[in-house]
Amino acid sequence: MDKLRITGGRTLHGEVTISGAKNAALPELCAALLTCEPVTLTNVPRLRDVATMRQLLDHMGVQTQTHGARGGMTLHAADSINPEAPYELVKTMRASVLVLGPLLARFGRARVSLPGGCAIGSRPVDQHIKGMQAMGAEILVEHGYMVAQLAGGKKRLQGARIATDMVTVTGTENFLMAATLAEGETLLENAAQEPEIADLAEMLIAMGAKIEGHGTSRIHIQGVERLHGCTHQVVADRIEAGTFLCAVAATGGDVVLRHGHADHLDAVIDKLIEAGADIAAGQDADGDFIRVRSTGRLKAQGFRTTEYPGFPTDMQAQFMALNCISHGTAKVTETIFENRFMHVNEMVRLGAKIQIDGKVAVVEGTEKLSGATVMATDLRASASLVIAGLVAEGDTIVDRIYHLDRGYDQMEEKLRGIGANIERIK
Repeated sequence: MDKLRITGGRTLHGEVTISGAKNAALPELCAALLTCEPVTLTNVPRLRDVATMRQLLDHMGVQTQTHGARGGMTLHAADSINPEAPYELVKTMRASVLVLGPLLARFGRARVSLPGGCAIGSRPVDQHIKGMQAMGAEILVEHGYMVAQLAGGKKRLQGARIATDMVTVTGTENFLMAATLAEGETLLENAAQEPEIADLAEMLIAMGAKIEGHGTSRIHIQGVERLHGCTHQVVADRIEAGTFLCAVAATGGDVVLRHGHADHLDAVIDKLIEAGADIAAGQDADGDFIRVRSTGRLKAQGFRTTEYPGFPTDMQAQFMALNCISHGTAKVTETIFENRFMHVNEMVRLGAKIQIDGKVAVVEGTEKLSGATVMATDLRASASLVIAGLVAEGDTIVDRIYHLDRGYDQMEEKLRGIGANIERIK
């Protein structure tokens, strides 16, 4: 099993190119099911989750082909599709539920395994089921599967008003895709507002969908009879960008993030500036960039995770790593997932001073951390341990980095390119 060995104490300098967003690429791969014409995506990140989604689509009969140096992938979902997502594939990646909406919308039926447990907390699919039922689907849960079909002999899903009980990113994406081929208008209330959802909507519009309000909490979709193929570039990964911002802020240095969108990271950047990092953003001949500079110890910052555009839960662990070696004490409140402090015990092994009380972690900054062997427990926890290892004295071994490979495209190579002493070992 692969591990990372990190020798801390180096400042970071240079440039990093931010890859395409995992959380945009996964629904956009599923969106290819909505048309019988080829769809081409560029800037698709090389990730374990992307490979799993491609394997699932291959199982359904979608023809997939990778090409080009910039993460190109063409998908062709012809009419002979097997509308089933088996447990063996779904169990490793909850985003597999995103095939439900496109399959119902185009083929009128689907059999999708329930995704099972998740290390960081409960992610129920009941909102997905309620939304699809509102659009005229009959869904039974039997033998661990959601078995769905159009109700009452209808040929298409029906437009509806869907107001979810909670803000759900994958639910919004499923409803958005399903509604593009529904009969009539669909209104999504309490919709998630993440940039990845806006990017999915832009792809669907390029395929011929009629969508307004994406990027807000109210999305209007006027269904059309068919969609066509398109070419679409996956938006840059704001969480990868935020992770590198925290890494440079923690270690010190001067790094330019290519293709990073600062306006997707307002809450994180504001906290980094308050902590004392120097951050600038703009455009040049190579496109968007974010530049981060940091010298000396920063000031610990408290924050509360919440839905976009608030502070993202996917950045909580990485910012906590920065707080561990900052001046002062900070309170971190996690409101999204109930088990998202699993990295804390591992950080304590490195010398961090953290106390947990329910949903609140109190971090007392310390001058230094000491290298040790630690174990990654989930995707973002693994990134936080890498950041901690970059500043710790001596060697840090991060075990179970298959979590990291789910969401970061060649992270250790990018870090090595800006001066980190990091290598993958067995």
